[in-house]
Amino acid sequence: MKKISSMLIIGFLTLCIGLVISIQITTTQGSEIGGLIPYAKAQWYLEELKQVRTEKDAALQELNELEKRLEKIETKKANEDFIFAGVVSDLEKYKMAAGTVDVKGSGAVITVDDPIATDEYADDHSVIMLRYELLLSLVNKLKEAGAEAISINGQRIIVTTEISLAGNNVNINTVPTAPPYIIKAIGNPQTIESTLTIRFGIIEQMKSYGLRIQIEQKDELEIPRYSGILKFRYAEPVEAAE
Repeated sequence: MKKISSMLIIGFLTLCIGLVISIQITTTQGSEIGGLIPYAKAQWYLEELKQVRTEKDAALQELNELEKRLEKIETKKANEDFIFAGVVSDLEKYKMAAGTVDVKGSGAVITVDDPIATDEYADDHSVIMLRYELLLSLVNKLKEAGAEAISINGQRIIVTTEISLAGNNVNINTVPTAPPYIIKAIGNPQTIESTLTIRFGIIEQMKSYGLRIQIEQKDELEIPRYSGILKFRYAEPVEAAE
């Protein structure tokens, strides 16, 4: 009798183990099948992103060619018409102010990099990315110093520029960036450096977090144009009263 009971118990346990194994196999297969769908979608999104980037590059190239043709027309008209020459000159100033043209001139280059990895500053995170608001403060100080054009890692700073943390990157003009940050500013080199390095100023504040800062005065440097598209959804020009 005991032998039969033992066999029944063993049989019941075997059945339970079989059911558990069967459920695990079914769950694993379902996970694998379900995992293929997100991977396929990721591949599709990747291809879409490549296509969009290709189209963007082609559009930018076409835009550059059209701008060159327009520049030639404007130059020719300016040589023929004194009044039109003044209009073209004013237009160039507005373009520089808006950041829609490449510019060059004297200024300074500020390099901001993370601290050297130590026990205090681990290499598994970026100090400047965690303190990205310091970049905003630095840009504001450069404007106070009279900088006429500013860029960070090749991204032109304009009125609509945003500097924000997105995941593991700091987005500038919606473009992911990472340290070291190369900030270029066109203006009076001496004024820029003295404004940034003033006691208790922005550079001293950044160094207090262990950040490595280097400032170089330049007789000439180039800053690229804003590569995005300017859109105004709400603002519109006010028509002059008659």
